Amino acid sequence: MRRVIFNKKGGVGKSTITCNLAAISAARGLRTLVIDLDPQTNATQYLLGVEAAKNVRPNLADFFEQTLSFALYPKPPAEFIHATPFEKLSIWPAATHLDGLQSKLESRYKLYKLREALNELNNQFDAVFLDTPPALNFFTLSALVAADRCLIPFDCDDFSRQALYTLRESVQEIQQDHNDKLRIEGIVVNQFQARARLPTQLVQELIDEGLPVLNTRLESSVKVRESHQHAKPLIHCAKDHKMTQSFVTLYEELMARQTV
Repeated sequence: MRRVIFNKKGGVGKSTITCNLAAISAARGLRTLVIDLDPQTNATQYLLGVEAAKNVRPNLADFFEQTLSFALYPKPPAEFIHATPFEKLSIWPAATHLDGLQSKLESRYKLYKLREALNELNNQFDAVFLDTPPALNFFTLSALVAADRCLIPFDCDDFSRQALYTLRESVQEIQQDHNDKLRIEGIVVNQFQARARLPTQLVQELIDEGLPVLNTRLESSVKVRESHQHAKPLIHCAKDHKMTQSFVTLYEELMARQTV
């Protein structure tokens, strides 16, 4: 299963959700790949550490540069993937200069190259999680074209709520034009404050409108920021913490829906 975590709004927890779900997947014994399509490289830093993320090569930018060239012997996709310190968890790392490639990739219509690469890797991974930039750009579109399911983080404010409708339309358009397998798997409620009236009201209104809100709620926690700092997903640095268990519950909810 290939899951893309997508929202055009920044700061909604895309990289945190991506990496923690992927880490749980790997801890359950699945060969798991994270693909970081964001030039900010947050997912790469989370899984490799800040310093290692600066220098890791070859990376996603190298892959896309290769698609723009006429290399006689192009590197296969597997050569761009790197092991992380965590068993069964690999990463296809981002690079800060991805942005500089965007116009060339768009003009030469390389939108399907990532999907083609993942098709070549089908037998090497059981689960793939794609982290996207906070924009509907070439890299996000590439991820949506390559994925089977889409998770949309929602951070419980009215601006995010309004954005949900355009996000849903964007996914439906990709589904119709480029990827008929793509489905919105669910809306992940993040930074939830159970005791506050507004978040509870907003979430209930989304449910009443028939939007696919997942049951699990992710609250804010200092422990998440600590896990970023130590470059260790929660399952590896605070196994029994309440926030870790929330991610485990979210993962199990997704697995249950996957078999339906």
